[in-house]
Amino acid sequence: MSQHRSLTDLKNIGKKIADRLNEVGIFSEDDLQRIGAVEAHRLIKEKHPDESLPVCYYLYSFEGALTDKHWDEIGEPRKHQLKTQIGYQNIAPDGNSATFHYHQ
Repeated sequence: MSQHRSLTDLKNIGKKIADRLNEVGIFSEDDLQRIGAVEAHRLIKEKHPDESLPVCYYLYSFEGALTDKHWDEIGEPRKHQLKTQIGYQNIAPDGNSATFHYHQ
């Protein structure tokens, strides 16, 4: 996988998510690889503290972009691991659409 692709060339990353990544200083696949999915999610949440960030649209999308998979193909064990790393609580029954809370 080329490390120099633009964000919108990666799986799961559309214009809105690319714009959000740009807001926090992530402009390329190389940047996202260096920062990682968890830190990218944290930076966006920090920039937009009053917004709910569904993990499927952000955290899972970043992980899928880094592994060249659709976000729903990254597997439940990895999704659980990612949610644990960000201190995710209040998981909805579908595991995707709950409100994001950091565990303080």
